[in-house]
Amino acid sequence: MKIGDLAKKANVSVDTLRYYEKIGLVSSVQRTRSGYRSYSQQNVEQVKFIRNAQHSGFSLDEITHLLSFRNAPVEAKPMVRELAEEKVLELSTRIDDLVLLRDELNTLIDQCAKSNAYCPIIDNFNDKGGDASGKEV
Repeated sequence: MKIGDLAKKANVSVDTLRYYEKIGLVSSVQRTRSGYRSYSQQNVEQVKFIRNAQHSGFSLDEITHLLSFRNAPVEAKPMVRELAEEKVLELSTRIDDLVLLRDELNTLIDQCAKSNAYCPIIDNFNDKGGDASGKEV
């Protein structure tokens, strides 16, 4: 199948497929005599796996490892579990950071609603650009 057909079946863009091939995520891509890419059902499955792993929060580097584990899933089970546990910890940290950010923004919104003289949101963003001492540089 041609690249456009694979893109439709895997629900990704043609540019994404070319990038995956360039970095080695999609393998076994055959070429016709005229140089066109020719994809197989195995490639469809690879791209769907990549897309699903990305949706679960895994980076392309991590997906490279996961793809290699697909060849021997029983033997790789401990390594896959460890990678997934690390991802859960990373996601938990990101969630905590997002909750703090949400709370900070809600506080600024409340201050903004109560202030007639200045905008606490803009002031907060201006303060973020300074150094730790609070002094202008």
